[in-house]
Amino acid sequence: MGRKNKKFTVFFAMCLCMAFVMAAATAVTAEAAGGLARLVDRADLLSDSEEEELSGELDEISERQQVDIVVVTVESLEGASAAAYADDFFDYNGYGFGTDRDGILFLIGMEERDWYISTSGYGITAVTDAGLEYMSEKFLPYLSDGEYAEAFHIFAVQCDDYITQAKAGAPYDIDNVPTEPFSPLGALLIALTAGFVTALIATGVMRHGLRSVRSQIAADSYMKRDSLRITKDYELFLYRNITRTERAKESSAPHSGGGSSTHTSSSGSTHGGGGGKF
Repeated sequence: MGRKNKKFTVFFAMCLCMAFVMAAATAVTAEAAGGLARLVDRADLLSDSEEEELSGELDEISERQQVDIVVVTVESLEGASAAAYADDFFDYNGYGFGTDRDGILFLIGMEERDWYISTSGYGITAVTDAGLEYMSEKFLPYLSDGEYAEAFHIFAVQCDDYITQAKAGAPYDIDNVPTEPFSPLGALLIALTAGFVTALIATGVMRHGLRSVRSQIAADSYMKRDSLRITKDYELFLYRNITRTERAKESSAPHSGGGSSTHTSSSGSTHGGGGGKF
């Protein structure tokens, strides 16, 4: 009997140890691979409740997709470019899953109102140049209006969708951009516009058929031939029309035929991404 109790005690102790190990592992996964939180709000743009909700969302997507999704806000970029700051923050704080450091980091610099998304590892595959442009169109209006929590939520949801799409073998790209959901209001506006154009064409055809009365561009039809004699004439300059066409400007953005353009950070790591002002 004593032996049975002893075996049971040892078995129970082993189970308890395993439970502690699993709990510790779960606690670690609530943070990024390097131990830093996935939400770093140094510019204090979010309320406590917004931070808690966004942190949970970033952690859940990151762990499920095995790609770190990170949001960082700072007051100043300390003289660095937004790209360099974002890349270095990702590299030197240990973000990224696996040997390829898979991750996507969204940086906000409030001093000059900069935003930048830095991609690494599988993040480069998932977020192409064309995909990033489409993604930014979704969150930029909210950034500009100061609705930061909503902008970050949209970023997180878009990253989740982009990674899922890439894992399916067809990343969003120049020839495969996300499609908008069907909008009844949009369909109604299109139908009304089409109806208006159709009616305009029909009335134009009808008006063209009324040939019995026509406007005259000169007064010849209303005058008796040779009844008017001009004794003096001269020219008077009234005005001039000048048409200016803007010369096309070269864009500083990389021209991509698809995929992701990449660069090397100060740590020697390869990153993709892009950004701008808001």
